Amino acid sequence: MKTRKVIALVASALFAATACTAPAASQRPSVAASASQAVPDGSASGAASGSPDASGSPDASGSPSGSASTGGEAATVRLQLQWAPQAQFAGYFAAEEQGYYEAENLTVEILDGGPTVVPQQVGSAPGGPEFTIAWVPKVLEAREAGSDLVDIAQVFQRSGTLSVSWKDSGIDDPCKFEGKKVGVWDFGNEYEVTAAAQINCGLVAGEGYEKVIQPFDMTLLLSREIDVAEAMIYNEYAQVLEAANPETGELYKPEDLNVINYNDQRTAMLQDAIFARKAWLSEGTNRDTAVRFVRASLKGWIYCRDNPDDCVQYTTAAGSQLGAGHQRWMMNEINPLIWPSPLGVGVVDPVQWIQTVRVAKQAGVIKADPSFDAYDPTIAVEALAGMTDMDLLGANFEKGSVEVTPGGN
Repeated sequence: MKTRKVIALVASALFAATACTAPAASQRPSVAASASQAVPDGSASGAASGSPDASGSPDASGSPSGSASTGGEAATVRLQLQWAPQAQFAGYFAAEEQGYYEAENLTVEILDGGPTVVPQQVGSAPGGPEFTIAWVPKVLEAREAGSDLVDIAQVFQRSGTLSVSWKDSGIDDPCKFEGKKVGVWDFGNEYEVTAAAQINCGLVAGEGYEKVIQPFDMTLLLSREIDVAEAMIYNEYAQVLEAANPETGELYKPEDLNVINYNDQRTAMLQDAIFARKAWLSEGTNRDTAVRFVRASLKGWIYCRDNPDDCVQYTTAAGSQLGAGHQRWMMNEINPLIWPSPLGVGVVDPVQWIQTVRVAKQAGVIKADPSFDAYDPTIAVEALAGMTDMDLLGANFEKGSVEVTPGGN
């Protein structure tokens, strides 16, 4: 598929959604205009099937090919991660290790997150990092409190949030939370869980069920101190499978568990995206810096799609606290959250954006529709226009298989 055709598809989809999410279509940045200026005639992306053509396959070094970067003004920037180093952020580690940031004349300092770091707060500070990884509903909530963070690249196209319970509990639907101890994380990580119970079942925390703030692991479920636990498909769910059943000595299996996937509950909301402050983007050449940073980062995610084993190594080298076996599971589950990317990797899917806003409003996370500038699709679109001869959609992506290892080692 020609890159221009991909851009046209993106533009038409985004403008179709504008009427539902913005005060006026004329207030939305012009995707079509920026794309037509940025994409030369005849510049090709991957094949229409979504699989790379010969020029879009990894080159001899294992790196994705693509148009050589023209670089730009040298810049040093910071990237705030949402959590500690793990394969959830492997694309950024790959962009560093494969030299994609260097090729864009960028020096990138990657800042670890963790349980004491609230990325949308850190990223909103005037002197904070230039780029921040955070979940969309958390940022929409922060924007109502005065943040000017803008979604400039929507990396995850799907939610990874689950609720997990033991098979004998019968809790296979949020409506069965009634009267139960329901584990969630706080800091806005719980919104999909509580929204599903409220919107789909009329259950409110503290009335219909007991909300228990769980640690960022599965100890309370494993000890049966709670009836159901929140988990990410790429992390805590695996922690249960990596644990041994004390009655049998064998690792737990998926058939021992009930799993509620919030994509199936229609309360899934957009998660990992790259955010930047609107005020920072408006200064000098910072917007160009953002385009180059997004382009290099998306190349990193393409590399991790095609070379997951390398990206596991980059993650462990970055200081992941959990073992290589766990990171292999995580990488294998992260890729399907990104791929396929129907409008191009990093581009906001308007349907998912609208659902995120709807669920966030219905659940009381935000009071009103966000302003039209809550996301800027033109930066990702311009970044993609500079990534010719690459598979930007991943339409033929197939999830691999990974063996669970005891303790994730």
